[in-house]
Amino acid sequence: MKKGLKIAISGRSGCGNTTVSTMIADALDYRLINYTFHTLADEMEIPFKELCRLAENDPQYDYKVDERQIAMTEGGDCVLGSRLAIWLCKDADLKVFLTASPEVRSGRIKKREGGSVETVIEETRARDERDHKRYLKLYDIDNEKFNFADLVIDTEKYTPEEIRDLIIKHAEKV
Repeated sequence: MKKGLKIAISGRSGCGNTTVSTMIADALDYRLINYTFHTLADEMEIPFKELCRLAENDPQYDYKVDERQIAMTEGGDCVLGSRLAIWLCKDADLKVFLTASPEVRSGRIKKREGGSVETVIEETRARDERDHKRYLKLYDIDNEKFNFADLVIDTEKYTPEEIRDLIIKHAEKV
């Protein structure tokens, strides 16, 4: 595998971005870059949902997270896992988009974070809508248009290990 490789992985919440990005970074002994709103909320010592509300009206939070992520990719040998990685990391050697149905994503989020099925489904739908509007406004990015990605994987069809292996196989060809 070539030196300095940058792998960018995106997808909506519950698609497995963090799981798969971590597995790939571990398998390749690459740096994992997963600086997210969750990370920023922890640093600011505020609840994640509060940060999301603040970000709806103030772009500084998105810019801070996104600029920090891209700066962290310098030097390569990294896996960047974020909602906008494939759009913002323009020099990524491999751009991967992960998909799953809203029902499956909500089920995964419920398993991870708890809550009632109905509440998680509604919160996931609302978050998708807010994110879509915010990305269009901030960056003119339509996160529903990812056909430029080098690889699109429906995570409902594979185990995390199989997804990791598919991505590594593609990375070896870059």
